[in-house]
Amino acid sequence: MASIARNRGVGSTALTPTHFLLLYAAMLVASSGNTALQSVMPAIGREIGIKDFYVAIAYTWSAVLWVLLAPYWAEKSDHHGRKALAVMGVSGFIVSTALCGLVLFGGLHRWISGALTFSLFAVFRGIYGGFGCATPSATQAYLASKTRRSGRVAALSALSSSFGLGTIIGPAVAPLFVLPLVGLAGPLFAFALIGLAVVISVILWLPNDRFGRRVGHGAAMSYPSLASPPTGASVTAATAFHRHQRLSWKDPRVRPWIVAGVVAGHAQAATLTCIGFFIIDRLHLVAWGSEGPIAIVMMAGAMATLGAQWGLIPRLGLGPRMLILWGALIAAAGLVGTMLSNELYGITIGFAVASLGFGFTRPGFTAGASLAVPLAEQGAVAGVITSANGISYVLAPALGISLYGVHHDLPFAAFALLLVALAAIGRRRLTD
Repeated sequence: MASIARNRGVGSTALTPTHFLLLYAAMLVASSGNTALQSVMPAIGREIGIKDFYVAIAYTWSAVLWVLLAPYWAEKSDHHGRKALAVMGVSGFIVSTALCGLVLFGGLHRWISGALTFSLFAVFRGIYGGFGCATPSATQAYLASKTRRSGRVAALSALSSSFGLGTIIGPAVAPLFVLPLVGLAGPLFAFALIGLAVVISVILWLPNDRFGRRVGHGAAMSYPSLASPPTGASVTAATAFHRHQRLSWKDPRVRPWIVAGVVAGHAQAATLTCIGFFIIDRLHLVAWGSEGPIAIVMMAGAMATLGAQWGLIPRLGLGPRMLILWGALIAAAGLVGTMLSNELYGITIGFAVASLGFGFTRPGFTAGASLAVPLAEQGAVAGVITSANGISYVLAPALGISLYGVHHDLPFAAFALLLVALAAIGRRRLTD
């Protein structure tokens, strides 16, 4: 952080450690608050008595809005001011989370029906999807405008790491806020209050950038979820000059990589949706109290993914093709191990292995697509990659939970086979 602060621009445009912490906190709140919900929602759904399918698809509308509007806010960050959009994004998260907490609190106390509870939850989550997606691009653009080009990649990489850290913090602290007075809805109120503290700090202490801004553009990030921190695509787009060219995923240069990313992303999103319900059913847990074991498994998955992306990948030196091939096979083995486990230890290990594999596949297809096009098209390919990452969280949750309703083992077995097929086909189709 000190090195980032020393990487000064002209006069008052310098980025100080305090300013960096404010930007980091804004990103951290959005990602950790989102993953925290994933560790408590299965328990809430079971406690209210709503079908697992409707719990799973409650996030769909939010994900759709994120995918559609993230590129829009990324472009608008230069026109409306990066600080203003960052405040808007975090405020959207606060309002959405608070309203969702109130609705779930009412549903848990039987003040409203289960169907109405999750219908309203889906609507209020849409506020987060529609406005919260402005936070990543706005904070990236603000940081980029305050740092020199020579140090911009390192600074943006440090900022983007907040998404990865948030995937661990969210599930870890969520059970601590399941308190007697607020119950399972407690984590939502707690993260709304934390977000409120962050947005007030940003308003008070982050300088306004509406006037005299240096060039620095934000990149849209995919819908945040457990064990899915952003990779180099968003950083590349944020450091590149703004261009108005478009790149189709059908472009033969990037199509094999995007297809591989979408397949692996669907496998990850679908099984992630099912894992909470699987833990409750396989371990015969009651809804109240199940958030602890679910959080343990999710934390293990997040840490395994971060270990792959921050530790193993830089040391192994694997190319994009091998990252996808090995990642798909490792993830498949982990899903099978999870499916065959009958105790918390086995499920935790199996899911961690699967997440380790997914930690290889996402950087693999991101790097493969990025390397397939020249520097002038990096911003365009980053947009395609962002859409590919986000689209998995539109349909895959419903697909995964539908398979889970047929048999609890089915989504893990089906997507393990799909990942093996990806490795087999990718061996012939993908070239570094």
